[in-house]
Amino acid sequence: MHDDQHYLQQAVALARQNVENGGRPFGALLVRDGQVLARSVNEIHLSQDPTAHAELQAIRSASRQLGPRLDGCVVYASGQPCPMCLAAMHQCGVSRVVFAASNAEGEPFGLSSAAVYLQMSLPLAEQRLPIVHCPQEEMADIYARWQARQVAL
Repeated sequence: MHDDQHYLQQAVALARQNVENGGRPFGALLVRDGQVLARSVNEIHLSQDPTAHAELQAIRSASRQLGPRLDGCVVYASGQPCPMCLAAMHQCGVSRVVFAASNAEGEPFGLSSAAVYLQMSLPLAEQRLPIVHCPQEEMADIYARWQARQVAL
């Protein structure tokens, strides 16, 4: 827990500095075995990329060093990760997440992703965003070809 506080305070400091630089109050660190592999901030204000969240920036940076698997890594974030960031953490194998401000704490400032979590918890047909499944027969062949190449490697 002492290490958690140490790294979390660094993520909060990054968030503070990002606000001073005109950005959103989000910073993140990605740590493995006591080594900080990435420090990042939300860069939406710079790139206009809506996926430029601090956590995703940290994952991208660390993945350039380690490859697409980040098993054994911990993400420290100033705010509760949104569903997009959390999904990326699941996909790349992040082992643990520690965050400072919850969605409930961010809500009064317009900084909560709780509504997105709620939408994504609904069945596809009930979500506000229309999601249409149009099966294509050739996809099974494409998947099979991909799988065969993976086995050959």
